[in-house]
Amino acid sequence: MNRFFRPFILSIVLFGLAACGSGTPTAVTGGKLKVLATTSIVGDVVSQVGGDLIDLSVLMPVGTDPHDFQPRPQDAASLVDAQIIFSNGAGLEAFLQPMLDSTGTTGKLVEVSAGITLLPLPGGNGLAGDPHTWMDPNNVITWTQNIAAALSVADPAHAADYQANAKTYDASLRDLDAWIRSEVAQIPLQNRLLVADHAVLGYFAAQYGFTQVGTITGSFSADAAPSAQELARLEDTIRRMGVRAVFVSEAVNQTLADQVAADTGIKSIWIYHATLTAPGGSAASYLEFMRYNVNAIVTALK
Repeated sequence: MNRFFRPFILSIVLFGLAACGSGTPTAVTGGKLKVLATTSIVGDVVSQVGGDLIDLSVLMPVGTDPHDFQPRPQDAASLVDAQIIFSNGAGLEAFLQPMLDSTGTTGKLVEVSAGITLLPLPGGNGLAGDPHTWMDPNNVITWTQNIAAALSVADPAHAADYQANAKTYDASLRDLDAWIRSEVAQIPLQNRLLVADHAVLGYFAAQYGFTQVGTITGSFSADAAPSAQELARLEDTIRRMGVRAVFVSEAVNQTLADQVAADTGIKSIWIYHATLTAPGGSAASYLEFMRYNVNAIVTALK
């Protein structure tokens, strides 16, 4: 059984809700469009496009790693109630399709990463490609287009508003991209080597001229357990190539990352990878999330 999927109590709830699934979304006829986003990052971008015209909920609490998320009984009701469900897609939310199938919730799902050319994942891992598309803000421009299109279909009376909001946010994403390029320019070419806890920085590396040297887990998932031999090979690579830091996300075993850093004499640097912080935190929005990460990477490597 998929380790992300539900305990027995959740299957009972899903069975009870199956008859309530609406099948296909209908255009809103009054009030705000009920929208559900899977992650806090997806939710933030949806909120930029939908604004005050939508009633937005986020499935995963702040601080949750999508690779490890286990749905709760009330999450099934959230799927049924929503008129549109926005997910990252690309295989990130492994738990989602079984829930949709069990509740009879069809025709509501919009994968915001649709249309993005996925990068290959180290080792394959059974997925079509790397799901961490948000690590490049140029991909998030594609997200906004997909979000605006779906909201416009569901709520045609406000289609022009959604398109205008998307255009405004796209300008902010292009500004972010330009800022990242100016910051990265401070890093000597020979220092643009990335080691992270898991394979999360592929899109960032490809867009901004870095090389992903390796990962602690050797996987797309922070939950994978590396062997002693794999860690030894990674540490040898770090020494041989002169890697200056290992980047650790909110989901990793910090002790393991600190061990690699100590063994190789490099720094262990915190970054965010799959979740925003609570309001007032250092990464309370997607734009702040990316700025925090870029500042951390540039400071460590320049």
